[in-house]
Order: sequence, then structure tokens, then C-alpha cells
Amino acid sequence: MARVLVIDDSPIMREFIEATLLDLGHDVVAVSTGEDGIAYLRDESFDLCICDMHLPRMSGYDVLTAMSPEDTLDKWLFTDSMPDHNAEKIRSQGNYAYLRKPFELEQLRSELHRLLIPTTSDIK
Repeated sequence: MARVLVIDDSPIMREFIEATLLDLGHDVVAVSTGEDGIAYLRDESFDLCICDMHLPRMSGYDVLTAMSPEDTLDKWLFTDSMPDHNAEKIRSQGNYAYLRKPFELEQLRSELHRLLIPTTSDIK
């Protein structure tokens, strides 16, 4: 299955997402700060990053833009609980998935399935 990094400062949300991913058989690393997330993204390989837009000291947009072109992965799922100009920045920058909090378990599963199932262009 996939290796997924979860970045969310809410322990309840982080544990919910982590438990869902583990139940689906994925390998998960979960952290509470953008700084920790950036460190993991630079040092390790992930198939997907699920990142909260509102983190202490930085936004999910800040996490995304801190990555250089060489270490930026292309599969991101951003979560957000309130309207924000950063969400519009994210949407305008690429094909990133986005879930508004609170979201249902089935919504999360659907986005995970869409993001992690290989397309024919991914198969070599």
C-alpha cells in the first residue's frame, strides 16, 4: 500500500486520519507541526501528504511552498475548517485534493482511493 504523511495540529483529527489509513493498510507517519512535516518530506519518501491548512506558525500552503521542485511530491490532500485565501492559492497551483472539515469517513476514503489508485500513465 502507500506511505502517507499526515500533518495536523489537532490530535483528534490526526488520530482519526491515521487510524483510517492504518485500517486501509497504509504506512503512516503523523506529525503535529508544519516544520516536522517539512523535515519528513525532505528526508523520506511518501506517496501522499495529507496536510491541514491551519497549523501553528505556518499554513499548509507554507508547507507546500517550502518544498523544492526536486522534493515536492505531486499527491497532496489539504484539509481546512474555514474559508481562507490560502485554499484558493492551493487550488490555483495544481491538481491538489481538498476536503472541508468536518468531513465524513466516506469522503476521506473516496479521496484516498482517487489519489492512491494508480492510473494507466503511472504503470510502467
